[in-house]
Parts: sequence; structure tokens; C-alpha cells
Amino acid sequence: MPNAYHEIAFTPAVKAVQDTQGSREIYAKYEKSEKRMKTELSEPEIMYLQSRDSFYMASVSQTGWPYMQHRGGPAGFVKVLSPQEFGWAEYVGNRQYITTGNLADEDRVSLFFIDYASKTRLKLFGHARVIEPGDPLMEKLSQGAGGTQVERGMVVRVASYEWNCPKYITERYGRAEVQQALAQMGARIKELENALAAKG
Repeated sequence: MPNAYHEIAFTPAVKAVQDTQGSREIYAKYEKSEKRMKTELSEPEIMYLQSRDSFYMASVSQTGWPYMQHRGGPAGFVKVLSPQEFGWAEYVGNRQYITTGNLADEDRVSLFFIDYASKTRLKLFGHARVIEPGDPLMEKLSQGAGGTQVERGMVVRVASYEWNCPKYITERYGRAEVQQALAQMGARIKELENALAAKG
């Protein structure tokens, strides 16, 4: 069966470079095998997306240039709507609307989700659409936004995805993770202090 992710990413130009660099044979065998990159999200992907607090998305402008933008929010701001679709609320920002404008002309996007602490990353191709405020779907996309002003929503239909290797990902930890580690360390120090005081 064809590998959907490779069908999108491995253009003739890419394959030509793979040929010159000696990796084409490896990927050609993989493409011919029964392994297939799914076009529907399974449980690992769903859990991963729903636990992220940020990601990067590239859209394509009318000039042909890719445009990369960061999206962030509280963990869980990405909502998986079905195995084929996920979305999020768009908060009020600098009001340039570059991604929103790009999607009016070309709906293809590429998304990059990364968890620095666990050194995992998920690359995803999809087709995105803007969800306007009056759409019933906005209620679900806006859940958990708190006092943040929501302007619209976005939904991506999955074309294909691929988990990337952890090589060269620098481990980084968010504030909540650091605070949890410090609290555990503080509790342990207190426990040892109490034990020493009891012996004294």
C-alpha cells in the first residue's frame, strides 16, 4: 500500500536528492512494504495533540511563499473532533490575518507538534478551514479559553502524518513541569530534615 505521507513529501526532486545521498533505496523499500502512514488519527496521536500547549503551522501565500506561525494556549486547547479532524480557537492577536488570508486561496497546511520534555514530535499535512464565530462548532473549540478573547476557530482535516525521530531535540521544560519537579524535591528535602531532627 502507498505511504500517504511520503506521497506528499517525496516529490521527484526530493527523491533525486535521496538518490545522490544514498537514502532512496531505504525509503523505496519502506514505501513498498505493508507499512502505511495512516490518514486517520489513532489513540497515540489524539492523546498527543490534546496534551500540547503549542505548535507551528505553515500555510502557502498567493505569492507561493510558505508562512510559518506559532499557535499556543493552555494544554488541551487543541480539540480532536474525529479521527480525521482537529481544531482550536483562534485568539485575538496582532490582526495581520496572514494565515487566515492564505487559507482563503489555498487550504493546504503543514503542522509541527513538538514536546521538548519527552523529545517527541509529530509532523502533519492537512487541509485547513476557518470557523466563523456563529458556527456551532465554535462552542467546542472555545472550551477552556477562560478569559482569552476568541476571534474565530480553525479546523484541519488530516491528509497524513508521521512521527519524527527524537534526534537533536533539545530537552526543555515548561514552568509547570519545573514547578512540579521543585515541589517534589522540596518535599523530599523536608522529609529528610524531619528525619534528621527526629534523630537529634
